[in-house]
Amino acid sequence: QVQLVESGGGLVQPGGSLRLSCTASGRSFNNGAMGWFRQAPGKEREFVAAIHRLGRSTYYADSVKGRFTISRDNAKNTVYLQMDSLKAEDTAVYYCAAGSGVITSSVRNGAAYNYWGQGTQVTVSS
Repeated sequence: QVQLVESGGGLVQPGGSLRLSCTASGRSFNNGAMGWFRQAPGKEREFVAAIHRLGRSTYYADSVKGRFTISRDNAKNTVYLQMDSLKAEDTAVYYCAAGSGVITSSVRNGAAYNYWGQGTQVTVSS
């Protein structure tokens, strides 16, 4: 069993920055990917970003490309999401996800991930 714990959410003004962290515990896995999804009130969960565990491949939703950066530290079993130039429409609960069987074609599909964190609220407002 894997537990994912997110941190780093909060309230920030438009144009500001936040960094989310997600640490996995329970067991390590060397394949697959870790990613971030978000869900705003009244909307469906959507893909934000993902990174493969072994390689350097990263993936982003068009809405965050150029503003968000995903990175990972495998030694710490941690993935980060640096969010810059935040907009009001980025307001949502952000969820960390991990999956040992995630491949390139499924990286944007939440159903491909086995484990999920509890979520952290990000609010962008003046």
